Amino acid sequence: MTQDLFSSTLAPTDAPRQMLGGLSPAQFMRRHWQKKPLLIRNAFPGFQPLLNRQALFAMAANEAVESRLIVHKPAGWQLKHGPFARTAFPPFRQKRWTLLVQGVDLHLDAAHALLQRFRFVPDARLDDLMISWASDGGGVGPHFDSYDVFLLQASGQRHWRIGRQKDLSLEPGVPLKILSNFQPEEEHLLNPGDLLYLPPRWAHDGVAVGEDCMTYSVGFRVPQRGGLAGELLQRMADEFDDATLYRDPDQPATTTPAAMPPALQVFAADALQRLLAERESLACALGEVMTEPKPRVWFEEPESAWIPGALALDRRTRMMYDAKHIYINGESLRAGGADARLMRHLADQRRLGALPVQRASADAQALLQDWFEAGWLHRAPEV
Repeated sequence: MTQDLFSSTLAPTDAPRQMLGGLSPAQFMRRHWQKKPLLIRNAFPGFQPLLNRQALFAMAANEAVESRLIVHKPAGWQLKHGPFARTAFPPFRQKRWTLLVQGVDLHLDAAHALLQRFRFVPDARLDDLMISWASDGGGVGPHFDSYDVFLLQASGQRHWRIGRQKDLSLEPGVPLKILSNFQPEEEHLLNPGDLLYLPPRWAHDGVAVGEDCMTYSVGFRVPQRGGLAGELLQRMADEFDDATLYRDPDQPATTTPAAMPPALQVFAADALQRLLAERESLACALGEVMTEPKPRVWFEEPESAWIPGALALDRRTRMMYDAKHIYINGESLRAGGADARLMRHLADQRRLGALPVQRASADAQALLQDWFEAGWLHRAPEV
């Protein structure tokens, strides 16, 4: 397999991009990522919503889609979780209400394609595309996120107030995490195609101006240390092959039977240390956790038979790799040589041309066929 079999569709990270205000991804990551906000006017010139209001509301009726309805009334805030029947929504002309639809990229190819524009950040960090529709005055109140976010105005206008918030106290008795004493430092009115980047913990409050305000939020994953450790240990423990039994031939008779034996504590600590010493097992567990499909995700079997040709990953498929392994949808496999290079290219580009597939080894083709039959990838036109 030769180098010219593969071609990259990913733009170089040192090339300026209009969506970043003329900065290259490399410059953006150095100057702004997790450091300071950036407002880009006309980041997406002539941007048109990827779906209209009716389609978005129909998506919120789907049990496989995560959605929330937030209404701000004089008496306070109301929060409801979907799915929603059409009759569940307030009148469109009623002010101060919002529909949030999470993970639209899992259900709409165009949303998935938009999310790919942000892959100058590792896939392990890129999360999803959320769409917010709001009536005049609608919003979710001043709040802060623990993750980075890009806010793209898709239709209508939204007025944003942002600031570095020191006082993180929240309004009591409210179903949303709304800051009690929000102190904005900047204000911006976003029009369709404008993009606002905010680092973690930058407080923000976005309010719809006029009717039919739609905002797209590109969010990022932030694994929590304790939660990630728990998931990793669980996966590693399931594969840990050590049948050593605890022994205590020198245990004396005791008058404090409820006391934990120190030797058992040492045994337990040693078990954990031995588990964590399995570095390859730890790497595999991390790759499997980070590529585990989201809840409510399933794949459809193909309607046609397998034929080696151009392929593309399904929009719901998560695929990553490290120096020794390939990870896909919560599974891991060891790979090296030409097969590893083929799979890494598929993970990075999310597609393979017909020639690399046809020239792949029998083992690699068998693997691709398994993934095709599972619905993890599909036939694709040549580009």
